[in-house]
Amino acid sequence: MIAIPSGFSPEEYLSLEHDNTVRHEYQRGLVYAMAGGSDDHSRIAINLLTEINFHLRDGDCQFFSGDVKVNYADEFFYYPDAFVTCDPRDKSDRYVKRYPKLIAEVLSPSTKKFDRTDKFDDYQQLESLEEYVLISQDEMRVECRRRVKDGSGERWETVVYGAGDLVMLQSIELEMAIAELYRGVSFGR
Repeated sequence: MIAIPSGFSPEEYLSLEHDNTVRHEYQRGLVYAMAGGSDDHSRIAINLLTEINFHLRDGDCQFFSGDVKVNYADEFFYYPDAFVTCDPRDKSDRYVKRYPKLIAEVLSPSTKKFDRTDKFDDYQQLESLEEYVLISQDEMRVECRRRVKDGSGERWETVVYGAGDLVMLQSIELEMAIAELYRGVSFGR
């Protein structure tokens, strides 16, 4: 990821993004052009969105692909590969959502470090977020980070799924075979 030089206000970023054919992400004044993904990246995202679509059907929750932004205050605007919101407040803006309960990112070589660290730190500011899912495109590996609230406070727990496992997305009560998530994926061959 390469930042476009200059500091941008959230309003300037949104204006730039509205009139641009290239998608950009925004993090505290810096704007980053988004790179294209691989065929495996696309296939995994489509497989995940298909499973979510069949699961949610006509319920109150909505799911989105990498074309809709997730925002927190003036801190960031990101395009997750997939996310789900069940909050009615998210129906008021067609382009930006602020109350996701599930966010999923398919890891790319150029962004996986950022997705695992800084982006996760940012996403944790979203009080509505219950689950953050990191999906490898190099091997059958899905990492689910879940927010746990109990009497001693709040923490994040991680569950890792591999080949042969059933992946449980607790936030939306969806269980799927990991093989379905990776259907049609070549693993870079």
